[in-house]
Amino acid sequence: MAMLLGIISFFTGEIVTFIMLSFILMALININTTLKANHKKEWERKER
Repeated sequence: MAMLLGIISFFTGEIVTFIMLSFILMALININTTLKANHKKEWERKER
């Protein structure tokens, strides 16, 4: 999906929009990873 958006943005000249969406996507992935790690720690703590 991201590759398709990159190709479309390249041909329509919206490279800046694609770059900004990429930054947002990276931030969301980082937040998701952090939440998963916190959830795993909380789960392990409850099992003890």
